[in-house]
Amino acid sequence: MPENKPRCTWAKGPDMEHYHDTLWGVPTTDDALLYEFLLLEAFQAGLSWAIILKKRENFRKAFDGFDPEKIAEYGEDKVQQLLQDAGIIRSRSKILGAIQNARCFLAIQKEFGSFAKYLYSFTGGHPVTNTTDRFSTTTPLSDTMSKDLKKRGMRYMGSVTLYSYLQAVGVVNDHETTCFCYQQPREPGW
Repeated sequence: MPENKPRCTWAKGPDMEHYHDTLWGVPTTDDALLYEFLLLEAFQAGLSWAIILKKRENFRKAFDGFDPEKIAEYGEDKVQQLLQDAGIIRSRSKILGAIQNARCFLAIQKEFGSFAKYLYSFTGGHPVTNTTDRFSTTTPLSDTMSKDLKKRGMRYMGSVTLYSYLQAVGVVNDHETTCFCYQQPREPGW
């Protein structure tokens, strides 16, 4: 991690700095990573990201390496097993949402060829850069995408959650303009 470089003000402490410097806001077309963050963001709803980040590896183990094909097939036995796992957020509705979202994710992949192509179909194939340091929790982009994902059957994909997701996976470059990451090249690897 770069030392003595200005970061986004929210990146405090070693874990958050590492996440900020290496993953947050980096455009990706890797559907496996896009699904992982989709699942994690849905579980984060109403909680702090720091909690989810600390439990990330527990989620990976509990949810079969974030494999949407496996998760889409989960039944009640697996739901009960997950509800007993203290290493994750034990919310029945979020677990059921993860299963439903895996099914929707796979349907979107099939329709568009990849989930990345679906995401970037809303932005003309390129990340969107926020050019102000104005704090925002939603945008017209997240509003539109949230409505579309909900129409497709996804759960826990309100505009606030979706905007956080778009920031995390680099569809939106929302690094503060003073952050050393703001000026770095930000294009998905098509």
